[in-house]
Amino acid sequence: MVTITQFVYVKPGKEEIFQQFESLVLPLIPQYNGKLLLRLRTGPEQLIEGDLEAPYEVHLVSFESEADLAAYMADQTREQNLYLKEESILKVMTVRQP
Repeated sequence: MVTITQFVYVKPGKEEIFQQFESLVLPLIPQYNGKLLLRLRTGPEQLIEGDLEAPYEVHLVSFESEADLAAYMADQTREQNLYLKEESILKVMTVRQP
């Protein structure tokens, strides 16, 4: 099992483009033995303490294997729409547990 936590920071004003990307790629996850365990939207008002700014969203995703994750990452629909991600995301911090 592979579990990934992502802290997603979206460029100001590009939230709708990010949502469009998510609407196309998140439904693909189950096709690759994956589960979207949590998708949480945050904001500055939820930040209690810390050196990092609050992300736009936090994602917790698991896949049965590294091969399943690799297949999801290489999915044709996902790859064709990466331009939406590139246009809308400022940065992503990823924590990966094998």
